[in-house]
Amino acid sequence: IGIFITMNPGYAGRTELPDNLKALFRPVVMVVPNLAMICENMLMSEGFGKAKLLAKKMTVLYKLAKEQLSKQYHYDFGLRALKSVLVMAGGLKRASPEFDESTILMRALRDMNMPKFVYADVPLFRGLIGDLFPGLDCPRVRYPSFNDAVEAALREHGYQELEVQVDKVIQLYETMMTRHTTMIVGPTGGGKTVCLTTM
Repeated sequence: IGIFITMNPGYAGRTELPDNLKALFRPVVMVVPNLAMICENMLMSEGFGKAKLLAKKMTVLYKLAKEQLSKQYHYDFGLRALKSVLVMAGGLKRASPEFDESTILMRALRDMNMPKFVYADVPLFRGLIGDLFPGLDCPRVRYPSFNDAVEAALREHGYQELEVQVDKVIQLYETMMTRHTTMIVGPTGGGKTVCLTTM
C-alpha cells in the first residue's frame, strides 16, 4: 500500500505540512508544467490551426499579468485558469468557426479574466491584450433578451441604468455559466448587491 501526499508550497490558501509528518514521507521533486506545450495541445484538440503561435501569446499574457498586475488573493494565472480559458475558446470556435482564431482567443481571454480584476488592473490588462493582439478589437457580446431583462430589472428596482453596471451583471452571468463556483468581492458601495439582486 502506498500513501502519496501532493504538496503545492507557496500556492494561495495552502498550508505547509508539519515537520513531524514530513519526516515520515520520502520527498519526490516535481517540475513546473510546460504551460506553452499544454496550451498548444489543448488548442490543437479544440481545432485551432495557429495553436503554436496562440499558445505562446496566451502564456506570455499570463506571465506578464502575474508580474505586472496588483497582487490580489483571488487572482489565478496558473494552469487551472489557462484550462478554463482554453475550454471557452474551443466552445467559441465551434459556435463561430468563421471568426479569426486570434479574435476568438482574445475574446475568451478578455471575457474570462476581466470580471475578476479590480478596477485599477482593468486598463493594464487591456493594454497587455492590445500589445499581444495588435489591431484586433472584439466588441462585447450582447444577449438581446438577457440585456433587456437586466435593464428592466434595474429600472424596476429604482437604479440608474449605467452601462458599466449592466456590463457587470453580464460578466457575473458569463462567469456563472463557465465556472463551478462564483464569489463576488469588492468594496462597500461597489455594486455587489445590485448585481445579485438584478440577476
